[in-house]
Formats: sequence, structure tokens, C-alpha cells
Amino acid sequence: MMNKITLLFFATLKDYAGTRQTEMEIEPGTKVADLKNRLMKKFPKLEPALGTVLVSVNKEFAFDHEEIPEGAEVALFPPVSGG
Repeated sequence: MMNKITLLFFATLKDYAGTRQTEMEIEPGTKVADLKNRLMKKFPKLEPALGTVLVSVNKEFAFDHEEIPEGAEVALFPPVSGG
């Protein structure tokens, strides 16, 4: 059985993906790193940014080793540089 998640793209990532929001089905146990690999295939223009994107799962920052739960809202942000 697949889990459905909602993906949100912000700033330049929205341009690379060609959309602000989409839904995707992932296998149970999918980790953030696995999702990034799938996104590279689905949205090739995202590939250069995926090494440095910030990912949040259900409004909390998530790291590559963390699992994505069923029904999650996954948001991707480009890295923020400050001065």
C-alpha cells in the first residue's frame, strides 16, 4: 500500500519544479533521502538544488535519515543565505 503525501515547493524550487504544490505516492518507510532521489527523476531541473535544500515534514525540519509518515506535508526550501 502506498502513502500519499503533499509536496510544497518554495522560491526558486517552485520554478525548477514547474509547480507550487503536487501530490505523490510513496512507499511506507520512505526516508527524506529516498524522496529526494525520486524528485530528481520526476523534476530533473531540481537536481542541482537537492543537495542543499531544506526539507520540512509536517512543519518541522527533517533530515535525510527520517521517515516520511502517511499523509505528510513535505515542504522544500532553497538554502537561505544571510548577511
